[in-house]
Amino acid sequence: MTSLSMQRPSRNLFPRWMLIFALSALLAACGFHLRGSANLPFKSIYLGSATGTPLGVELKRNIQAGGQTIVLPKADGAEAIMDVISQKQEKTILTLNSQGQVREYMLYYRFTFRLLDAQKKVLMPETQITLKRDISYSQSEELSKVAEEALLYRDMQSDLVQQILRRFGALKPIATTDTAPVVSPETNTDSTPDTSGTLATPNVPGNTQPTPAK
Repeated sequence: MTSLSMQRPSRNLFPRWMLIFALSALLAACGFHLRGSANLPFKSIYLGSATGTPLGVELKRNIQAGGQTIVLPKADGAEAIMDVISQKQEKTILTLNSQGQVREYMLYYRFTFRLLDAQKKVLMPETQITLKRDISYSQSEELSKVAEEALLYRDMQSDLVQQILRRFGALKPIATTDTAPVVSPETNTDSTPDTSGTLATPNVPGNTQPTPAK
């Protein structure tokens, strides 16, 4: 009986893996993309002051997952530049119990930014994204609540990254300006010579002046 019970998991292992592979192939055929991959309307971007921060690292990973846009360490050569105006995490009291003690907190994550092109022209005006989560509080579970608060801020950061990417993806593609040939204003494109300033004497028969007699 013991040997039979030990063999049962191995019998079900093959069909289970076959089901996983079948679902993966079905999702790929339907054009499913992993959460975070994005097709952006520019080929390169600089993340400004968010570069190297936890938000910037996650944003960079999600941008480059699309495979069409690279994240540059400097603004030089970037088609788009993210200008971070402010980034704040706040916690306010939401509710109190009958003894006047805190029962719930509200966590806020506010992020304000705009997007510029290489010439510092505004591609996206100043935009603020505000995320919030509520969390219960108990003095007897203070350590666990601190860990839960950190997880909620981490979850809001991931949500913020997706919202930033959606706003980037909604922009129109950055057009490359071609230099048009400049025609000098002094160039005369008309092939007919201009004789407006020349006075010509018509040669009319019979209009010849007589030669004075010697």
